[in-house]
Amino acid sequence: MSAARPRAPLLDWRDSAHWSSRSAPCRYCGFDTRLRDSKRKPAHKICAEEALAQQAADAADAYRKDTL
Repeated sequence: MSAARPRAPLLDWRDSAHWSSRSAPCRYCGFDTRLRDSKRKPAHKICAEEALAQQAADAADAYRKDTL
């Protein structure tokens, strides 16, 4: 049985800086979104949270394997 990935904390994108009047493809899934991440790249909130959770899991795994 594989361990479940830890959930990333929810990102707070209520700030208007995370909104654009133009739709663009999400950098993770490719579907259009008006949301922008902290680098102003198009990204759905859920897609960004899943990517952060995967990055954290990968880093933790590398740390456990002493490959960092």
